[in-house]
Amino acid sequence: MNEKQTPAAAIRPTKKQRELLTFIGNFIAEHGYSPSYREIMAGLQYTSVATVALHVNSLITRGHLRKRDHSARSLELTNPINSAAVTTNQVAPNEEKWLVGKVDHFFRQAEQASTVQAATLQTLLVLVGALQVLGLEAAAQSFQPRLNQLKQRVAPEVV
Repeated sequence: MNEKQTPAAAIRPTKKQRELLTFIGNFIAEHGYSPSYREIMAGLQYTSVATVALHVNSLITRGHLRKRDHSARSLELTNPINSAAVTTNQVAPNEEKWLVGKVDHFFRQAEQASTVQAATLQTLLVLVGALQVLGLEAAAQSFQPRLNQLKQRVAPEVV
């Protein structure tokens, strides 16, 4: 039986299409609504929105996605995959870059302040600890000198 005779739902997605389905499923699980085409483009490092539209339309044709009322953020998985379930603490390279960037952002905010609040320092300690738990030891170690400098600038607590 060739692909044209196979029911749309039975056609397995390609690797790129599975990545797109996983991205959309994870995005919906995290945000409660579907991603825009531009968010998909950025999240999967596509070079154009047209590429996203091509893949999305193909997935709609194959029966893996559907659009509600042709409105924005209306993509739905027809057969939701349980990709949002975390089964490991492994961090993908793109996730590592994003995560370290977020931690760096918090550090820069604290470093720009004239004094550092104890709560801010506690947050930074937790973030560095989270990097270690996720197996990003090198990233956690890179923040240690900055953390030590900020410890010296902690504002005395007023009682």
